[in-house]
Amino acid sequence: MSLRKLLPALILALVCPAFGQDGAKVKVLGKLGQSVKTTSIYATTNTRSRVYYRLKPYQYLVLQSTSSANWFKVLLQNGRFGYVHSAAVARLPYEVTCDVSAAPRAGNDLASRGGTLRATGTTGAQVAGLSQAYIGVPYKWGGNSTSSGIDCSAFVKMLYGQVGVGLPRTAAEQALVGKPITRLEDLQAGDRLYFWSASRGKIGHTGVYMGNGYFTHSSSSSGGVTTSYLGAPEWRNKLVAARR
Repeated sequence: MSLRKLLPALILALVCPAFGQDGAKVKVLGKLGQSVKTTSIYATTNTRSRVYYRLKPYQYLVLQSTSSANWFKVLLQNGRFGYVHSAAVARLPYEVTCDVSAAPRAGNDLASRGGTLRATGTTGAQVAGLSQAYIGVPYKWGGNSTSSGIDCSAFVKMLYGQVGVGLPRTAAEQALVGKPITRLEDLQAGDRLYFWSASRGKIGHTGVYMGNGYFTHSSSSSGGVTTSYLGAPEWRNKLVAARR
């Protein structure tokens, strides 16, 4: 999966050695974040300062904390930082790291550019982190391939398989496996979400909760793997089960 598909070219720093020459194999660039609404990246922590870039909803960012709870630093491609208001972004539960021990190589994939996403914490957080590497993979009904296309339940099954957890093939079957989560406020990164299909009269869709109200899924309406807001009526009103 191309880094340019995963993160906007303006925002992600691709020349990793510029961020550390101390011999460390991996350098943490920041936390992965996502804009939750239209907003701007500013030159300083002041909305009257120069605007570097205007963000649309659901764009990905590399975030670092600041001394103010109201602002995050945003890593730019030129190695400098901009600033975004914290209320306009969601900080997701995994880190963006960079291999600084190797020289940059040609190519666009994660391995050749030296950048990667590293999930931290629980198995669920690892699954949530892994899911973002597949953003943009095409949707295909009944598909099981991350190159030619994958459907929602195969996507969730594949993610959990990568951390050694086996799941059934269909969303309806998966919804019977694992610990039930009955309150939205108890959801954690990596929890599986299941949605009702009125036309089919059963559970017909699934995704992985990311945290901060967002989930990742392979969506036919979006054409592939994407991130959506669980609080949107089209999803919240169809949510019938969650499992851990």
